[in-house]
Amino acid sequence: MSTRTETDFTHIDPALYAKAFQLLDPAPEPIAPAAPAPVPFTLAAPPVRLTGAVEKTLTDALTFLDTHGWAKYWLIHPEGARCSIGALRAAAGARNDAYRDAGNLLLDEARRQHGKGWESIPSWNDSHTGAQVRSVWEAAIRRAHHMNI
Repeated sequence: MSTRTETDFTHIDPALYAKAFQLLDPAPEPIAPAAPAPVPFTLAAPPVRLTGAVEKTLTDALTFLDTHGWAKYWLIHPEGARCSIGALRAAAGARNDAYRDAGNLLLDEARRQHGKGWESIPSWNDSHTGAQVRSVWEAAIRRAHHMNI
């Protein structure tokens, strides 16, 4: 058996071979990295929630009760304490829309917590303890807040 060591291939220069492939499949030219595009953003302040007139009236009235005291059977006690309707009047300053709406919301909350039979704020106020009255005030303020009024 004889082994043939000669081939019919012509020796190719490796540099020429590399150049041919480079021409057929050129490497992309390096691209300088682009500066990052500015990201637009706004430093927005959180939305400002204004206290509604009803919430303010209820809050001011409860603060009045905390400061001057709560009373039963008196619109204004000789020592300065007031019943719930007296505190509403002091907080509102006049019988305006905020006063009426705050009173309606307070009475509605009193009916929710203590039964539907209450005809007026004074009758409800005079029939309950200070803790029960305060609970109604606080719930009415929360409702006014959630209703944004």
